Amino acid sequence: MGWVVARLQQPWVQRAVRAALAAGLSWQVALLLPGTLSDYAYYAPLGAVIAVSPTVADSASAAWRSLLAILLGFALAVAVYELTRAVPNALTIALIVLLAIVVEQWRALREQASWVSFAAVLMLTVGTADPADYAVRYAGLTFLGAAIGVLVTTVLFPPLQLTTAVQRIQAARALVADHLATMAAALRSGRVPAPDEWDARGTELDRALERMRHAELVVERARRANPRARKWHGTAASIREQSRALDRVAVLIDDLTTLVVEFQPHRRGLDRVDDGTGWVLADALDGLAGVVRTPYHATGTGTGPDARDRAVDEALAAAGRLTALVRDSAIGDDQGFFALGAVAVGLRRSLAALDAHHHRQEVT
Repeated sequence: MGWVVARLQQPWVQRAVRAALAAGLSWQVALLLPGTLSDYAYYAPLGAVIAVSPTVADSASAAWRSLLAILLGFALAVAVYELTRAVPNALTIALIVLLAIVVEQWRALREQASWVSFAAVLMLTVGTADPADYAVRYAGLTFLGAAIGVLVTTVLFPPLQLTTAVQRIQAARALVADHLATMAAALRSGRVPAPDEWDARGTELDRALERMRHAELVVERARRANPRARKWHGTAASIREQSRALDRVAVLIDDLTTLVVEFQPHRRGLDRVDDGTGWVLADALDGLAGVVRTPYHATGTGTGPDARDRAVDEALAAAGRLTALVRDSAIGDDQGFFALGAVAVGLRRSLAALDAHHHRQEVT
């Protein structure tokens, strides 16, 4: 039973269930229509599948945009066919497809634009004997199925895509923390990898962040016209805040990595001030990684420091030692000095973006 519940939380499983149910219902409803329409009942499931999208708002959007594209394709095919009766069919088809693809560039159609050329060729192939009757049957039944698809999406566990967003945030968080920890370990070993050695790691992190951003946008779209949106408002807001905070931190960390890899401040003039510069910098990066890994306070009734409090305290202490090292240094014209100062500022900004504070004000 638990396995079934877990599977039903997967967006693709939910969409499969909704699409199957919407297709079956639309078929049954279409069979109840008069014979001139029920004979073509198979168009209704097509509309249902088109309209079942990841979110309620996307379902409604797909429904009307698909219908508009289909009608545009039908109208274009009929107009061109009537105007080119005297020319070979090959030229007529070529012209219809050419014009249909031009119409598909209309931004209002979005992902449903390809239905223009599909509908145009379909009309030319099977609907020219009675274009108006065919358009009513095809477009009307497709719209019926699409309306049922939107209704099913709205009623049957309307998706908020929260599970996917949480998973994407966790994956990005793990990569960011691992990136910081790896850099800290390299500093302690006295060797910072060459810039090209970080390309693959940076690419992997960029992809994870892009997936996280997309998941956040899907959650925002899913809240529109969704009856469950109010119930999960807190969770959706938390996802938005976490995603954007982690995104800001990732940008800052990219700058930190560039500064450390290119200028290697632990190897330059600051070594004349303190032989432990690399270790101080490594502690600061490790401290930030600990805060990234611990985004939440522990739940319960306790009032003492929890894991996040401890991670924040360690990060702030390490950042303070790094700031003191820069402040007390007498070297002011060395590239390593300026790089280290920029790293110290970036660490502080990263902690601020993560809303780091010493202790919980309230435990829930």
